[in-house]
Amino acid sequence: MGIDILQLADPLILGLAVLGLVGGVGISTLGPGGVLPTIGLFSLTDLTTAQVAGTAIVTHVGTGIAGTLAYARSGHLQDRETRRSAVILVACAIAGTPLGVAINFAISTRIFGWILGIFLAVVAVLLWWRERQPETYRPAAQNRLRSTGAVAVIGFTVAVASGIVGVGGPMLTVPLLIATGVPILESLAAAQVQSIAIAAVGSGAYLMSIDWWLAAIIGIPEVIGVVIGWKIATAVPARILTRTLCVVLLALAPYVAIG
Repeated sequence: MGIDILQLADPLILGLAVLGLVGGVGISTLGPGGVLPTIGLFSLTDLTTAQVAGTAIVTHVGTGIAGTLAYARSGHLQDRETRRSAVILVACAIAGTPLGVAINFAISTRIFGWILGIFLAVVAVLLWWRERQPETYRPAAQNRLRSTGAVAVIGFTVAVASGIVGVGGPMLTVPLLIATGVPILESLAAAQVQSIAIAAVGSGAYLMSIDWWLAAIIGIPEVIGVVIGWKIATAVPARILTRTLCVVLLALAPYVAIG
C-alpha cells in the first residue's frame, strides 16, 4: 500500500489491535493465534503478500521473548528434554525460515493457503484421535521428545511454512509436538523459543517489506495477550486445552484456506 498510514480509519486500527491481543492469547495458551494478525493484515489492508508476511512476522519477536520468559518463570523450560527440543527447533528455524521467505515470492498465496488449511484440519483430527486413546496408549513421559529426527523435521517444516505466511511457529509446532506425545505446556514452552528464531530470521529477510507502524499497532497488544494467555494455560487442565486446540484448528482451517 503506498500509504499514508496515519489516514487509516480508526476502526481498522482498533480491529488490528484486537486481533493482535487475541492472537497473543492464542499463542501462549494453545499455540495457534499468531496467524490472526496475518489474516487481519491480508483481509483488512491492501498490503502486498511480502508486506503482510514481513509485518506479521516481526511482531513475533516480542511475543516469542515474552512467551519464553513466561514459560521459563513457570519452570516448563527447566526440563532437559524440553530445552534440547527447543535448541533443535531453533537450529531448524535458522535453516528453514529463509527458504520459506524465498518461496513467498515464487508461489501462489491462494494455493499455499489451501494447503495450509488442509494441513491444519489434518492436525486437528490427529489430535482428536490421540485424545480419545486410553491412557495406556500414550508414550511414557521419559520417552517423549527423544526422537531428534522427528523434532528436526517438525522444526524445519514449520519454519518454512512460517517464513511463507509470516507466523511465529507455535500454531503448527504445538499441535505436532502434542501429536508425538509431548505434554501441551512443554510443547508451548519449546515453541516459544523457536518462534524467536523464526521471527528474527524472517524479519531480517523481509526487512524492506515491513510496515513498522502497523507492526507496532499489532505487536504491542500481542505481547500483552501472550502474558494473559500464559496465565490461562498454566491454570487450565491440559485435556481442556488440547480439546480447545482441536476446535481452534478446525475453525482456522477454512479461513486460512480461503485466504
